[in-house]
Amino acid sequence: MKINKQIDILCVGEALVDFIGHLQSNSISETRDYHRYLGGSPTNLAMNVARLGLNTALVASIGDDGFGEYIMKRLNEVNINTDNIKRKKIIPTSTIFVSRSLSTPDFIAYRKADYHITKKQIPSSILAQAKIFHTTCFALSKNPAQSTILKKAEDAFNLGCKLSIDINYARKLWNSQKEALKVIKTYCKFNPLVKISEDDMLRLFEKKLKHEKIFEFFHNHGVETVCLTLGSKGVKLSRKGENIIDLPAIKVEKVRDTTGAGDAFWSGFLFAYIKEKPVEECLKVALQLASLKLQNVGRLPDNINVVSNLL
Repeated sequence: MKINKQIDILCVGEALVDFIGHLQSNSISETRDYHRYLGGSPTNLAMNVARLGLNTALVASIGDDGFGEYIMKRLNEVNINTDNIKRKKIIPTSTIFVSRSLSTPDFIAYRKADYHITKKQIPSSILAQAKIFHTTCFALSKNPAQSTILKKAEDAFNLGCKLSIDINYARKLWNSQKEALKVIKTYCKFNPLVKISEDDMLRLFEKKLKHEKIFEFFHNHGVETVCLTLGSKGVKLSRKGENIIDLPAIKVEKVRDTTGAGDAFWSGFLFAYIKEKPVEECLKVALQLASLKLQNVGRLPDNINVVSNLL
């Protein structure tokens, strides 16, 4: 009997509040004031793809406080399935302060509730309904979320769900680089769609690697499809045993904020992937969504549906 997979993308990981600098600055130390936004990479992706019309569910842990209330309100506005979000009574919602930058932003994370994700929050019933199981390096950086996600990723894989991960590695979030590499390799055994950036790789390997070496690392650990974003230089995608696809970025006249651009890119990619589009078309949709995000601070603009109209 074929299972009816009603959830297009199941996002698992951090839901939090971002305080993004009001004026442009490369560092937190120089940022004077902030504006509040919904944050967390899996949450951003869930919001984006829900607004594009996909059936989306989010697994996360937040505080039973004003920030948690704000997060729930925003998620409910776009009809995201929030049944598996846990509200902690005595642990506050996680917050992150982020500089508003034209390059990779500086940030300080105050992590409280976000990593308290338990196995009970991800029953087999929801995994069986999901087409894609998506998470991030941020979500995998602390237990119990780390052990929960690795176990449930394996369960999802065995149930025929396609996995996805954003390798948004930041040294300050992990106990060690060694631990991060071990966890990433474990997740890669389940052949996820991998999204990485040059900055992520520089931080993870602590040296600049040739793009071919980056692709080789992931292919050698079980990944068929690796997407490497290159900022203003565009994107490269490697599928094991095939030629690398290299596409330029869409030119943006004025970049207003880079925060969330990677999430917007991967939202577009997974949206087109769900629609069973060729991989090059997935990249083109991803690049268009990223260009929209670069022109806006906070959430993507209301004309996000121009992307879905292309398919």
